[in-house]
Amino acid sequence: MFPYLYTALLIVAFGLLWPMALLMSFLPKYRRSIPARFFLYKNPPFKDIDIHFHSCSLGETKALAPLAERFDRKGISVITQTGYEAAKAYKGAQVRYLPYEPWLWWRLRPVKALVVMEAELWYLLFYLAKKRGATTFLVNARISTRSYSKYRRFAWLYKKVFAAIDFVYAQSEEDKKRLEALGAKNVEVTGNIKLLATPMVTKHYTKTRPLIVAASTHDPEEEIIATDWVMTQMGKSTLTVVPRHPERFEEVDELLRHIAKREGLRYHRLSQKEDLDADIVLVDRMGESVNLYSIADLVILGGSFVESIGGHNPIEAAYFGVPIISGPYYHNQEQTYGYVEGIGVVDANALQEALQGAWQPTKITGEVAIEPIIERIEDVVRNG
Repeated sequence: MFPYLYTALLIVAFGLLWPMALLMSFLPKYRRSIPARFFLYKNPPFKDIDIHFHSCSLGETKALAPLAERFDRKGISVITQTGYEAAKAYKGAQVRYLPYEPWLWWRLRPVKALVVMEAELWYLLFYLAKKRGATTFLVNARISTRSYSKYRRFAWLYKKVFAAIDFVYAQSEEDKKRLEALGAKNVEVTGNIKLLATPMVTKHYTKTRPLIVAASTHDPEEEIIATDWVMTQMGKSTLTVVPRHPERFEEVDELLRHIAKREGLRYHRLSQKEDLDADIVLVDRMGESVNLYSIADLVILGGSFVESIGGHNPIEAAYFGVPIISGPYYHNQEQTYGYVEGIGVVDANALQEALQGAWQPTKITGEVAIEPIIERIEDVVRNG
């Protein structure tokens, strides 16, 4: 009876909270995802696919490349708008938002394999996929140190989730132990498949001075970084600011424009002038980070100076060996940070000093075994 009770509770919750979801759908961040996920607007079911891949957001979706690119008849479901844009880059993939769980009873179609990334442990997604004949996989699975205690509080629920997962591929031995403690079976350690992603440079920019990239920033990181850059690097380098979320472009533009005017600096938005010939440039287009990493002299990795965010993946920048400065709050990325040697970790109040210090190149370390995953999925698809 549990699947039906679980569904009933979620439907009751939707009945109480749907006005809030409707209001949130007017926010730029959720303008497409909430109508698609909760109200099924322009979000039809997959049609005639063998494999259903699922990931959450931008980083996880891009990390699917070593798997998704090996298969043809595939669909990719996501949670966020940035994840949706990343999924559209995969040739031949049908792309959808994952519907709110109760709606999966009517929207989830039978497939041969369900392949889910990292920590997307949706109970009904796994339960219904398996009930309808799929072999289910959780790949690149991880549970951070900070979040493990939260998982343990709901161990009874995760035990039911893992009962519907056939194969689990963990990032590390520590992840394996935590996953098995929550009820996972058939767990293998294969490493972090994000290490296999080859960042693709799609546009070659020319820099006139050393280039500093403030990457994946959140409020109030733009102001912190820009202020410290003015104090230490003004006139010596170009600062490019890449906000994590596109809906903040206008807000960050207002801030940077104000700083540039106050300091007498040249400033423009990349969408309006496609070059780096300025003191400060707002990168207000998606997909430009790798292009900047490839020529950067320093990356300041955002999301790490705000405790509530917990950091972002440093691997793309480290692929180019570029020096990286991070804040101290990277608890959600402990393992990915562990794959990169040379990251400089500083508090916000020490950023000025770090900007004036010697910048050390970074290096990616670690091994990944992707072929066992691919072989098992291929066997499932081949034999039905």
